[in-house]
Parts: sequence; C-alpha cells; structure tokens
Amino acid sequence: MLAYFSLANDKVAMGDFKDKTEFNRFRKKQGFPNEKRLKSYPAVKLCRLGVDVCAKGHQIGSTVLDCIKAMFFFDNKTGCRFLTVDAYLKAVPFYEKNGFRFMNAEDNDPHTRLMYYDSMNLVA
Repeated sequence: MLAYFSLANDKVAMGDFKDKTEFNRFRKKQGFPNEKRLKSYPAVKLCRLGVDVCAKGHQIGSTVLDCIKAMFFFDNKTGCRFLTVDAYLKAVPFYEKNGFRFMNAEDNDPHTRLMYYDSMNLVA
C-alpha cells in the first residue's frame, strides 16, 4: 500500500470562527448570496492522509487529494462544497500547495491548523 486516507462528515459553521463577523467575511469571500447565508454548510473532513515513506516525493499525496476533490465535485453525492482538515503544522505547506486555505486567522490548538478547500475552485 502506497497511501491511505479516511473521511468523515463535517460542517463549516459559525463555531469555527472567533466571532460572527469573521464567519460573515468567510461567507462573503465564498460568494454566498444573502439567501444562501446559513449558520453552517456541509463539508467532508479529511481525517487521515498517509503516504508510505518509500513513495514520498512522488506527488502521491497530491494525487490522492486530487482524487478526493474530484469525488466531491464531479460526482458529488453528499452535497458538500468544502473539504476540511486539521493540518499538522509541518503539513500546512503541503495543504497550501494543494489549494487549502486557513479557516480563520488563528487557531487555539498549538499542533494543528483548521484548513479548508472550496470545491468551487475546481471550476475557476
């Protein structure tokens, strides 16, 4: 086995942000019209992503992420727009390189950062 991943149901919600203003900025940045501004949005959480050390440096992790993104955009049976991850700090550059952004300006967890990928980026 070269790589593995696991997914779980998740949501992007007001509680992921320090206050309502930051959440409203997030929604505006995503282009949600006023009638689509909900208190939470369905998402899929990337719980685990692992690549065998013998395969590191061969873009396997990025390829797996591309497959996950395609599953939820081109054949989206869940209705989820966002892919989220609690990225370990040393993995943050990897996720940034793959189009993930920070959910909020700061995280309280000293070991991870909450990040998201918006599947609408696939059409841009």
